[in-house]
Parts: sequence; C-alpha cells; structure tokens
Amino acid sequence: MIEDKISTYLLLGSNIGNRQFYLEECIILLSQNFEIGKRSSIYETASWGDRTQQAYLNMAIEVFTHQSPSDIHQITRDIEDKLGRKDKGNYLPRTIDIDILFYGNEIIDTRSLRIPHPRLQYRRFVLEPLNEIASKLKHPILKKSIQTLLNDCTDNLPVVLFHPDKNPNSEI
Repeated sequence: MIEDKISTYLLLGSNIGNRQFYLEECIILLSQNFEIGKRSSIYETASWGDRTQQAYLNMAIEVFTHQSPSDIHQITRDIEDKLGRKDKGNYLPRTIDIDILFYGNEIIDTRSLRIPHPRLQYRRFVLEPLNEIASKLKHPILKKSIQTLLNDCTDNLPVVLFHPDKNPNSEI
C-alpha cells in the first residue's frame, strides 16, 4: 500500500546513445525495486556545466518505498552501472544519471548523500519536470513550493518538451 511508503522523487537523465531507451530501461529497473508513482514528460535540456555535450533527456519520477535513503542510493548506483554508466564525475556525458531529489520531508546531509538535492533550486532542467508532477511539494529546507522555486529560478538554459518525431538528430 502506498500510504505507508515514503514518497521519493528522482530525476533521470541521459545524453549518450539512445537517450529515450535508457530512460525507459531505467524506469523498468526502478520498478523492480520501488512502486512507481507519477512520471513527468520527457524534456530535452542543454547540458548543464559543459555545453559542448549532446543535450540531455530528463524526466522526474515519483517512487514509493520502505527502503532507507542509503539503500535507494545504492540501488540507483547499481542501475546506473547496469545501464553502462562509466564515470561518476561531474558534468560528464552519461548513459543514465539518477539523482535523489527528495525523500519524503527528510533532510539528510552525510558525506555520501545529501537530500534534498543541494542544487535542485538552481537548475531549470530539474524544476520543470518536477513541477509537472509535484508543483505544490514544499522544499523542507527552503520552505518554498516547487512552483515557486521554478518561478524564482534564474537558470536560462533551454528546457523543452521532447518529441522524438520532431527531433531528427536524436538517437532514438
């Protein structure tokens, strides 16, 4: 039952190879470990941090779980490995990237895990898909809704709904 599970929000992203395939495979693998809730549309977004890379496909997803944040973190790392993610460094191209955005209303700040994601409020590519599925969700530290964070966001990198038939250069 969903009522006794913790609502957790993830951001999925891919900018190598068949980007849509990696997002879909990631959801299949996530569904083996979590109950899937809401899913945003897929957005094509400029690469944040290194604009010379291929654009990302990003989407937000809600999952329900009894698992601890550290267990979720390990599961998502295992899925990234299974889907061919090689280097875990910042701003590098990747087949799949899974970020834990929120774990209920909890605030976690350890050496290996920070929830809520510490930079989500600065990144339109996170806020646009998250706003689609959780606009009223309040950030437990900033005490602002996702809609307000999106309205206040100064990131001007393009974030547009992805349409495979209108994106002939996409590897899909």
